[in-house]
Amino acid sequence: MHKLGPSMGRVPKVTRADAVQALRNPLAFIADRWTPEPRTVQRAALSAVVMMTVIVVTGGAVRLTGSGLGCPTWPKCTDDSLTATSEMGVHGAIEFGNRMLTYVLCAAVGWAIIAARSQKPWRRSVTQLGWAQFWLVMGNAILGGIVVLVGLNPYTVAAHFLLSSALIAVATVMWQRTREGDAAPRPLVGKPVRQMVWVLVAVSALLIMVGTVVTGAGPHAGDSSDVPRMPVDWETVTKLHAVLAWIVVTLTFALWFVLKAVDAPRGPLARTRDLFLILLAQGLIGYAQYFTDLPEVLVALHMLGSAVMWIAVMRVLLSLRERPVEEPAAEAPAARHAVASPAS
Repeated sequence: MHKLGPSMGRVPKVTRADAVQALRNPLAFIADRWTPEPRTVQRAALSAVVMMTVIVVTGGAVRLTGSGLGCPTWPKCTDDSLTATSEMGVHGAIEFGNRMLTYVLCAAVGWAIIAARSQKPWRRSVTQLGWAQFWLVMGNAILGGIVVLVGLNPYTVAAHFLLSSALIAVATVMWQRTREGDAAPRPLVGKPVRQMVWVLVAVSALLIMVGTVVTGAGPHAGDSSDVPRMPVDWETVTKLHAVLAWIVVTLTFALWFVLKAVDAPRGPLARTRDLFLILLAQGLIGYAQYFTDLPEVLVALHMLGSAVMWIAVMRVLLSLRERPVEEPAAEAPAARHAVASPAS
């Protein structure tokens, strides 16, 4: 029987001190033993963006299938069961499945935090963006429970979606920060253009807010029972939503024209073009669902478009500046001379 040679290596022994450190500060424990590649950190941040978009769409599916109260209480699915039961049917399975996706989202955010914390050198600001996502996810999970407990009150449903939009914004910022350095941001365009983009961001946020009112006043209440709707005229608020959408489209086209006129860098131009194309697709879906009496499939696509549009708006904003990676400070000439000179 052959003995293991030294070339086989040995599994490092975990000491008591290591175990204590792992319990006290698991992130630091992992960071001491793992250095991810920059691409790994970027992918971790992107996974959080993707999962947040997925959770928006699946949350919409819960509402559109009338499964909003498939699990009639929270945090349990029923008073007697933590999970959905066969007696609850498909609505219970859909609602409980969406709740389970929250854990997948938490895993994606956790991976982003761990990867950012383990990067060398440690970038505290990027890690803080990961923690901001974590607390927003926790807050939105609690708000989702309140939505169920108050019987899908439309104002809480709207707040639930708006908090998800805030979460997407923070995740997009973190994704961008993993792809750039920590140097002071340097603007790529003039102040008037930056102000124009901030107006675009504000109107886009208002567009999303009014969209939640359209949802709260519309026919898809989220459950087969009699769920109260927002006491506003649905036709009027829908037309206001369309007007705001056209304003966003016009601002985006004007921004692209201005960027071309001032010979802006390729980044802002490309991000603005992407946003314009997304807005056109979103507009087509919006008008199609309006004139076809809001079929569930088109409404779900419109919700997906809302999340993608908001990501694109944030990317336009973030493309207006650059933060190059700081190079290590050059060694002083005197120090280099001292090293090169023979000892006296």
